[in-house]
Amino acid sequence: MEMNKSKGITLTKGLVLLMSITCGLAVANLYYNQPLLADMGRTFHANSHQVGNISMFTQIGYAVGMFLFVPLGDMRERRHLITVLLASVTIALIGVATAQNLLWIYAASLAVGITTVVPQVIIPLAAQMSEPAERGKVIGSVMGGLLFGILLARTVAGVIGGSFGWRMMYWVAAVLMLALAIILNRFLPKSHPEANLTYRQVLKSLGELILTQPTLREASLVGAMLFGSFSVFWTSLAFYLEGAPFYFGSQVTGLFGLVGVVGAAAAPFVGRIADRFSPKSMVGMFIILTLLSFMFFGLFGSAVWGIVFGVILLDLGVQGAQVSNQARIYSLVPEARSRLNTVYMVTYFLGGSLGSSLGSFAWNLWQWQGVCLTGGIMIVLGFIVWGVHQLKNKS
Repeated sequence: MEMNKSKGITLTKGLVLLMSITCGLAVANLYYNQPLLADMGRTFHANSHQVGNISMFTQIGYAVGMFLFVPLGDMRERRHLITVLLASVTIALIGVATAQNLLWIYAASLAVGITTVVPQVIIPLAAQMSEPAERGKVIGSVMGGLLFGILLARTVAGVIGGSFGWRMMYWVAAVLMLALAIILNRFLPKSHPEANLTYRQVLKSLGELILTQPTLREASLVGAMLFGSFSVFWTSLAFYLEGAPFYFGSQVTGLFGLVGVVGAAAAPFVGRIADRFSPKSMVGMFIILTLLSFMFFGLFGSAVWGIVFGVILLDLGVQGAQVSNQARIYSLVPEARSRLNTVYMVTYFLGGSLGSSLGSFAWNLWQWQGVCLTGGIMIVLGFIVWGVHQLKNKS
């Protein structure tokens, strides 16, 4: 049990668990489509690039939603904000479930992304409520729930979509979001804003943070490139696995999300290490780990074991860098944690949307080896950004 003395809020293990579960269930909305893209393509008679845009619009929406709503966490009571967002995403998910054409599902997916920003309101709240010495551990625990949601979303979507059709997955998700809105409104404590600013001042301060915080700029760009490579892989995987030599359906494709649980399980451990060692050095190590994953995909991707081992490395690398980067940025300006998180995560998901588009584009033109090369290039760019920042700090 930890106590944030300045705010008088007790952060219990049960509350951390509730926030972790909420982050996992909410963020899953962004990823249900990935193992179902081939099925959606058949419904709308669309090619892989057209249907790949569903993932792109979802992630663009997430970036827009974070820009519009997450900064409110520094100036509004968060419990009410979270409840309103969960009710809104319920409606957006119903929109996806009832989509009749590509334009409709593009718009509904954009709306899902815009309203699925609850995890990025909760994570700064967890950081605010925790003691500084425990912050990495708490963030790692909440992030662990979020990462489980990201990875298991594909497995659940594959099973439900493969058994009952892809639309059923979105009906189930809508019910889950409505239930969460009711539960959190009952059990989440009220929070107190950490900044006395108008909405216009909050948005203006985002630019000031970008200009004055070089670590924020570096962490954001590195995160964008790593998550972009992550999206390159997962957007293309369904198309790769449904053809030779595998011929897998959406159910089997979704099971590959279970493999990445290894990376998610390591998030709390990474958070504890970040409390004791240099998070910036750990970021470099995780970038290299992510690059190794794409080498495995390129060299051994024609075998199931090669993809499995690569997925473990990919998820561990991307999620480890994510936890380390967030531990770094939350210590920069404590009273602006929601805004720091906004800059970081908007950039992060813009990188993800770019990766989704590039992944389906590379698959259309060059198939699997083009996908591996595209993901690898994004990681190398991230490593260059990280390396230049380290050199500047030393000079």
